[in-house]
This record gives sequence, C-alpha cells and structure tokens, in this order.
Amino acid sequence: MKNLKICTKCIQPNTRPGIFFNEDSVCGACLWEKEKKKIDWSERIVELNKIAHNAKQENAMYDCVIGVSGGKDSTKQAITARDTLGLRCLLVNYQPEDITKIGMDNIENLKQLGFDVISIRPNPKIMKKLVKFDFFERLNPVKATEFSLYSSAYIIAEKFHIPLVIQGENPGLTVGTSLTGVGKDADALKAYKLQTLSNGWKEYLQVEGVSEKDLFLFHYDVSKLINQNAKGIWLQYFLQEWSYRGNAEFSSKFGFKGRDNFRPEDIGTYVSFGALDSDIVPVNQMLKFIKFGFGFCMDHVCYDLRDGLIDKKKAIELVLKYDGKCEERYIEEFCNYVEISRDEFDKTCEKFRGAMWIQENSEYRNQIHDLLKEIYDKE
Repeated sequence: MKNLKICTKCIQPNTRPGIFFNEDSVCGACLWEKEKKKIDWSERIVELNKIAHNAKQENAMYDCVIGVSGGKDSTKQAITARDTLGLRCLLVNYQPEDITKIGMDNIENLKQLGFDVISIRPNPKIMKKLVKFDFFERLNPVKATEFSLYSSAYIIAEKFHIPLVIQGENPGLTVGTSLTGVGKDADALKAYKLQTLSNGWKEYLQVEGVSEKDLFLFHYDVSKLINQNAKGIWLQYFLQEWSYRGNAEFSSKFGFKGRDNFRPEDIGTYVSFGALDSDIVPVNQMLKFIKFGFGFCMDHVCYDLRDGLIDKKKAIELVLKYDGKCEERYIEEFCNYVEISRDEFDKTCEKFRGAMWIQENSEYRNQIHDLLKEIYDKE
C-alpha cells in the first residue's frame, strides 16, 4: 500500500479516516498530548466554573444535560458536573440494541448515585434497518447508533430549554482527527461535524420503509439551541485529568465496573473497561480491522503509549496478538440480528477489505503489521 505511515510517537496508522500527521510523521493525537502540556489548566477551570455559574443563573428546571451510557467517561462527567460544578443534571441515556448485562448494571449504578435519567431508544425495527444498511453500504453497523447517541442530549436540551449540554471527550483530539469540522475548541454544539456523523442523517431516507419522522432522534437543530442561548461543551477541554484509563479508575470509585474474567482474543483487546454496553462493538471493531487495518487493540495501546504506561515493544506485541479478533458467537449474534447468512457477512467483509491487505494464497497479510514488526525489531 502506497503512502502507508505509522506515527513515530505512538503506533497509530494513517489509515484512520480524517487522521493527520505533521512533517515529522507524528499523528494528531500525539500532537494534542504535547499541546496539553502548554495549556494553563487553572485558567480553563476558571472558564468552566464561569460556564457553570451562567447555566445556574438561567433558573431552568435543570442546569445541564449530559448524554450517558453509564460507562467510565459518562460517570465522570455526571459526578464532575454535579459534585464539583454544583449543577443540577438531567442525564440522557441512549440505550443500544440488545444492551448487555454489564451495560444495564452500569447505567443502573449511575441512576442509584442520585440522578434524574431519561432513557431513549429509537424504534428497534427502524434501527435494525439502519444497522443493516450501514453494514452493507459502509461496513460500519454502529454508525446509525452514533447519531442518536450524540443527538439525544441536544434534543432534550432544546425541548426542555436547558442551557448547557456537557459532552465528554472530543474524538477529534483523542484520536487525532481534529482538523475535521469539529475543531479543537470547547464548543460541543458542533458535534454533528464529527467524522462519523458528518455524512448526515438524511442518507437514511433512502432506506426502504424509513421516513423523516422515523429519524427524529437522529439529529438536532443547532440553530434552535443557539437561539435559546444554549451552550455545549467538551468536558475534556477543561480537565487536565482526563484519560482513557484515568477515567475508568475515577469512575470505579463510584461503582462503575468493567468486564470480569474475559478473554482478550474474544473482544479484540486487553482492556476490560471499554465499550461495555453492546456486543455489536467487538464485531464492528473486527470490521474496522478489515477495512482500515487496525481495530480495538490498536486504539487502546495508543492511549496507553501516550500516557507512558507501556512501551512500543509491548504495544506492538499486544496489537499483533489481539487486534481484529472477535469471538464467533458475537458474529453469529450479529448475523441473526440483521437476518443475514454467514456467507453474506463474509462476502460483504471482503468487498470492503482495505488496500493494506495483501493476499497470499488463501491468507491475507496486513502491511500495517509488517511495518510494526520492523519497528519492533529496531526497538
């Protein structure tokens, strides 16, 4: 594959959509980690407290809306907003299809911590159509779920006239795609410009049996929020102590739980506390691996590399061992859910297999892994 590149700081490849590298082959996520060290975090805390103060002055029924799954990030958002900023919070939970037991337990834990919670679940029959459409059209069956995941908090803020929406992290900073429309500032009203969402919800109008009314929960009207003087923020922008593993450690003190006794090869990563509420996620990460040459484990080792928790050799060992793996039962469950055969599943995967794969007889070789092996030998 021509122009294949691996970040010289972490090991993230340039096959991630929207990623950028500087002239020294350093990815945007690592550049953000360097930039963080120059930020006056005390000044940002002052700014955050001012935003919270202004929200409270509106005397609305709630001071803020927070989209939550019950996971590590949303638990930290809710606790920080209520206990540190003194905000009266309304939590909005988008419930995924076939939510897992641990996902249910974590959202229930968040409720039991003492919050008002609205749960939103789009019509399951419509959602199945969209998931199936996204699988066949772009090999990304969770794309439709992300529209509702983000939009629900904004919709509730607009309808209830709540002055502040608090989102967690800006993926543009965390994975290095911040040159997309969402930018690097604190403004989370621009969430609709995120890499995954930027194609637009109206694409789903071409799906048979889906109308605009069916998609009410898949988009929000940013102009109405602006006219109401509502504000949206990425909490990550203001907090120095914000990291993938750090948020899990914080939230575990408030009852959040990760997977117990799991096999890394079943879910494609060694991390026990990520994306817990849906069993479609391991399948989607395997599909990402087929399409872009990297999956769940690559994301996680890059987080740990940037935080100085592992070295490159260990990171590469983990990626070569686990990335792209997915237990067969998750694939079978997905095929049953969207009502397709395993043969249809496999043929669709091959249709989207990325250019980083080289076929040798009946096997495929990943050129990203070839580069990683070269880096490993030099370390």
